[in-house]
Amino acid sequence: MSEARPLRVVLAEDGALMRDGVTAVLTRFGHEVVEAVGDAPSLVAAVETHKPDIVVTDVRMPPTLTDDGLRAAIALRERDPRLPVLVISQYIETASAGELLDSTEARAVGYLLKDRVIDVTDFADAVRRVADGGTVIDPEVIRHLLSRRRDPLDRLTPREREVLALMAQGRSNASIAQDLTVSAAAVGKHINGILAKLDLPPDADVHRRVLAVLAFLRS
Repeated sequence: MSEARPLRVVLAEDGALMRDGVTAVLTRFGHEVVEAVGDAPSLVAAVETHKPDIVVTDVRMPPTLTDDGLRAAIALRERDPRLPVLVISQYIETASAGELLDSTEARAVGYLLKDRVIDVTDFADAVRRVADGGTVIDPEVIRHLLSRRRDPLDRLTPREREVLALMAQGRSNASIAQDLTVSAAAVGKHINGILAKLDLPPDADVHRRVLAVLAFLRS
């Protein structure tokens, strides 16, 4: 098997230390940060100039220090729906996150909380998965989405909710089984129950199944 190709990354982060740290991590894993910027307008300009393989951006940055980074990412996705975007933030901007996930059925997008990204290998894996068209959503973001939609999610058992959260991270049945210390057959049974209770048709494609669940949670 050939090695995965290096990625060309545009990074947007207004904190200099964080920007340098993320750049160092990406470089360590063989990727090229073609430009690292500190505000939303510069992010848009950098993407237009470099046509990167992926954008990694903070949410809150200049000029308004609100959700400028996330709004810029959404605008960039409107211009180019194929552009992979990974958001890293200290905050959960639920409405804007939902809008980002809505873009092109949540393909090639991610939303991670900074204080939960403690393993650089996991972070690098998330970057690669999003660049390859996958979806990576922090479990805490999933919990916020769940809290906004109580019906018919109230029909799910506590175990089914755990499985649903792991499904939304793009985890395979085997990975879920290992994490919950149950059999793969038990995971399959839980997933079938979840899809039935949420009126979602079963699908062998893990990514499509995640998209269906996320679409339901955002509705």
